[in-house]
Amino acid sequence: MTTLVWGSPQWFVTVGALAAIAALLLVWSYARAPGRPAIRLLAASLKMLGFLALLICLVEPMLAGRKPRRGANAFLVLADNSQSLTIHDGEGSSTRGDWLRDRLVKQTDWKTRLEQDFDVRRYAFDSSLRAVDQFDGLAFDGVGSSIVTSLNALAKRFRGLPIAGVLVFTDGLHTDAAEIDPAGLPPIFPVIPPSRGQARDIAVRGVSATPTNFEAAPVVVRADVVATGYRGQSIVSVVTDESGHELAREEAQAPANEKPIAFRFQFRPEKPGLGFYRVRAFAADAERSAEGAEIDLASGEQTSANNSRLIVVDQGGGPYRVLYVSGRPDPEFKFLRRALEEDEQVQLVGLIRIARKQPKFDFQSKGNRNSRFYEGFNLDDPDLAERADQPVLVRLGTRDADELRDGFPRSAEELYSYHAMILDDLESSFFTPDQLALLRNFVAHRGGGFLMLGGPDSFAEGRYDRTPIGDLLPVYLDRTATAESEAERRLTLTREGELQPWVRLRKTEDEEAKRLAGMPGFQTVSASRGIKPGAVTLAEARDPSGQSLPALVAQPFGKGRVGALLIGGLWRWGLHRDDPATSDLGRSWRQAIRWLVGDVPGRVEVSVRPKEGASSPTVDLRVHVRDAEYHPLDNAHVALSITLPGGQSLAIDAGPEGREPGTYAA
Repeated sequence: MTTLVWGSPQWFVTVGALAAIAALLLVWSYARAPGRPAIRLLAASLKMLGFLALLICLVEPMLAGRKPRRGANAFLVLADNSQSLTIHDGEGSSTRGDWLRDRLVKQTDWKTRLEQDFDVRRYAFDSSLRAVDQFDGLAFDGVGSSIVTSLNALAKRFRGLPIAGVLVFTDGLHTDAAEIDPAGLPPIFPVIPPSRGQARDIAVRGVSATPTNFEAAPVVVRADVVATGYRGQSIVSVVTDESGHELAREEAQAPANEKPIAFRFQFRPEKPGLGFYRVRAFAADAERSAEGAEIDLASGEQTSANNSRLIVVDQGGGPYRVLYVSGRPDPEFKFLRRALEEDEQVQLVGLIRIARKQPKFDFQSKGNRNSRFYEGFNLDDPDLAERADQPVLVRLGTRDADELRDGFPRSAEELYSYHAMILDDLESSFFTPDQLALLRNFVAHRGGGFLMLGGPDSFAEGRYDRTPIGDLLPVYLDRTATAESEAERRLTLTREGELQPWVRLRKTEDEEAKRLAGMPGFQTVSASRGIKPGAVTLAEARDPSGQSLPALVAQPFGKGRVGALLIGGLWRWGLHRDDPATSDLGRSWRQAIRWLVGDVPGRVEVSVRPKEGASSPTVDLRVHVRDAEYHPLDNAHVALSITLPGGQSLAIDAGPEGREPGTYAA
């Protein structure tokens, strides 16, 4: 900045007087001179200007200014090192990062002039800010672009110091959610790479995996793909496993309005447990031009970083244990056990009553306390036989000799070791009042699955009305009649049942209708007054006259789920199969059991979710810990072991979360 300064301002009065005298003399002299008036006026003006120039020298005019002292002020230069700088904006192999690197690494006039006048400080940022000596080490591999957070950090770091300005080289795509505070910032000069041509890009915006109980396709993966600049062209999306083997493929045409293309895949993982899969999307022309070679995903696109996404599929945390309790020997358990032999993650435990208990006092027993079931057997130790007032039970599939040794579990710790329970043709008087309440808590508090099968001693006929089990069942039991008729009832699925993968056995509606038409009919259905609020009828049993009764009803109850299969003698369906290896009854049982145990919580559960508002990719780890009776455990020591993709392990401790009992966070 420059200003005009007078060195001798005391001469202003003298200069004014002399100028006035000179003007009077010039007027008097040229007024008497010969010649034309215009010539005389021009000559007088020029002479007056000469006098004024001499007079101004008396006051000594000077120009004064200020400029920064070299190196006294700092100037900040920031460079974006995020992965978005690898995008191609135009044709050719150069990227935004190449354009940025050319202007930062090479020595140019503006850099030379900037370094002459200022103390230049250099910084690189992606998910965090760091000081650098030069910009030749930019790799553009950062997983974030915290522009606002970096500027706020610099404003705080240089508060009160002379900062001339900030030069920011970036593409402007920030990933932080912070708000900029302009009050404490010096002038900011952004430098943005130019954008050339039309954008062309195929991006997998979002993916989700849903494990189902549909045996033919237990995993459903949905992917939203956005194709920009590919109007009317075919887009291919594939799902591959960890080894790169292709599991599913779909192809669709890119819409003109660039709306997301919804791809839906169904496949069966080769192994249970945790699996990692990748969803990829690319143009069909790129695959055809490859001719068997590796597909160049970035062919003609701005970037290939968003052409694929990794997805995690958790196919069960088994083994799941299912307790089957029956009031009499029944072929139902045989078919159920045969069906579950193919599922390695489900362990079926049977508790089957083969003889009812007798009255405690029987004067005709002649002093024999044992059950009449053992008459005619030569027992080595009569004390090992059940007494007359005890039922005779058979245990099948137990893990040791002590499991269910005393009959049905009487404690929460024993019952809660199972994930689901099936009651088949067993009256309510078999259980003690404490056991009935324990069964209700097994579903409501522990989150287990519960299924009751139809039969002469089930539902209303088993007197479960006004019991804790009657409370959790999805049907009303204040009706004791059983629908028995010579006319067979055909099984049909409701609209809600067709939408449930675990209920249907075929992929399409026509195939499912054909399967139901070929099923045998059923003669026994446990009747009910209706279903409860919140329950849903999934299947109905319809007689030739068109009257229907609920056949399969389900509802959530507390933390668990409850199903009611009101058909009696479901095993008769298995007798009509053509090929035992492809039995629909077996598949139906496996899908139903999967539904029962699918969402049953464990004693220790870990959830992982991204941390909101974090400038770097941070995740919150939450651990829910429960004791043997599934009450929140508040005094636990929780240690987490994390295995990284490279094979290294990381050990951290989780502390109490504070807001929810039994929850620990890290």
